[in-house]
Amino acid sequence: MHLTRRGLLASAASAASVASAAGLAAVPARAAGRPRAKTDEVMDALRALPGLRVIEERPGAEPGYRFFVLGLRQPVDHGDPGAGTFEQRLTLLHTAADRPTILFSTGYEVPLIPRRTEPTVLLSGNQLGVEHRFFGTSRPTVDDYTHLTIRQAADDHHRVVRLFRRIYPGAWISTGGSKGGMASVYHRRFHPHDVDGTVAYSAPNNVDDHEDSAYVRFLEHVGPSATRDALKAAQREVLLRRTHLVARYEAWAAATHDTFRIIGSADQAFETAVLRAPFMFWQRRTPADDAAVPGPDASDDALYAWLSRTAALPVYADSTARNFIPYWYQLGTQMGYLTVPTDHLDGLLKHPDAIEPRNFVPRTVPMHFDAEAMPDVDRWVRRRARRMLFVNGTHDPSVAEPFRPGARDACVRWVEGGNHHVTIAGLAPDHRTEAVAALHRWVNGPAAPARR
Repeated sequence: MHLTRRGLLASAASAASVASAAGLAAVPARAAGRPRAKTDEVMDALRALPGLRVIEERPGAEPGYRFFVLGLRQPVDHGDPGAGTFEQRLTLLHTAADRPTILFSTGYEVPLIPRRTEPTVLLSGNQLGVEHRFFGTSRPTVDDYTHLTIRQAADDHHRVVRLFRRIYPGAWISTGGSKGGMASVYHRRFHPHDVDGTVAYSAPNNVDDHEDSAYVRFLEHVGPSATRDALKAAQREVLLRRTHLVARYEAWAAATHDTFRIIGSADQAFETAVLRAPFMFWQRRTPADDAAVPGPDASDDALYAWLSRTAALPVYADSTARNFIPYWYQLGTQMGYLTVPTDHLDGLLKHPDAIEPRNFVPRTVPMHFDAEAMPDVDRWVRRRARRMLFVNGTHDPSVAEPFRPGARDACVRWVEGGNHHVTIAGLAPDHRTEAVAALHRWVNGPAAPARR
């Protein structure tokens, strides 16, 4: 699965306008003009939380909100206090202590911008953003990746909720998109009573890392057949012109003082991008993108620009790739990855297993796959998940293997023709109404009990 942050940030940025345009009911935030008391109760309450550091209050929040950047001291290993601590970056959009609170994760670094997610808009709630351990600035001094597990991250979220319930005792909803949606699900698996409900957008569920046929079938059938054929032809043409295009890639790296030490070479990075291009195309695809797929008579310039735009060539060079080592480590040790169709590229590939996560993690970092992690989460979602809404797009290959909750008050809803960047606002009217009603029902019912 290829996970992306762009869509979630875009959804957060436009959530208010999307909700308004779709006619979604949002609870009004407190009035922007209310005078602030001489004693800053919010700041005082934050500073009173043990282990929490108020880094700064930033301007730019919407009327009725204040935006804080925070640091929380967390255990490196929740099962071993002697393993030391690290500071986890948090962000807080505060509106009122008696409003619902939305626990938000991207699964990567937390954005330092005051933008509300869709559930925050719909509920006019507070929003607490949690940076994933080992991403952004939330890194232990020693990068011992054995502490980068879904359980350790879930325990991070658990400590955050327990601590901030002292300020926000009402209802809590967790949310995230893509890898952030997965993090929200994993948190619920290990601490199901921390929040009153969860909205997970575009969250993959790779149950068996050795069985990836669902992804291959999806990519062989998604969208118009003419677009699929054009993508395959473009892949072949790019590889047929490999020598010239890789030379251009190397020249770009030299000009930007970048290297390919992690992945091995510009040629391997290039081939990896070619293999991932259709998957990434469908993640972001709109009908207007179909005509932009270059044909076999396209110039080298056009082919290179299309590949770079579609498969993000810069991300495979070291300056960016090193930031995603934790991501690939998680895929290669617990979350699993996918297989893509390659029959149409016979005779053109040079690097076996080019898209395997192992290739994106330095060989000095040991990797051992835990084959029980994802089946355990999948069983929990099927049998015991409550108050969970999964929002997926029918054209998003990331959810070729979706979560399938089997319990009451938990469901999957699909945005017809939607890509990786779906919203509740994009659902069919009846499902949109149902989803918004569920959110309000979850926050207006009895609050989840605090658990140790």
